[in-house]
Amino acid sequence: MPTWDDVVAIAKRLPEVEETTSWQTPSLKVKGRFFARLRTEAEGGLALVCDPSEKAALLASADPAFYTTPHYDGYAMILIHLDRIDEPRLTDLIEDAWLIKAPVGLRKTYERRQ
Repeated sequence: MPTWDDVVAIAKRLPEVEETTSWQTPSLKVKGRFFARLRTEAEGGLALVCDPSEKAALLASADPAFYTTPHYDGYAMILIHLDRIDEPRLTDLIEDAWLIKAPVGLRKTYERRQ
């Protein structure tokens, strides 16, 4: 079961990631652009930036790792129960979130190295 520390370790493998806070909770940014935060609300979980069509597909999959709340409806963010997701899938989703928010030049440099 991944923890916030695992999320941070995965994200720090990507260029220019900083651990910071957003809305008084631990969060991750790339070049100052927010892409993930640990939720301290009653439902807990990880709020992660994602493509709206991917969010719809994840929610439609009925996988218990993924959920949303009315607050996040209409936003390009998926909520994840960390105790219900495996690390490889989480790694892919974190990289996708980073790619969405990373500046174009940084993203292109990263993609050339892959």
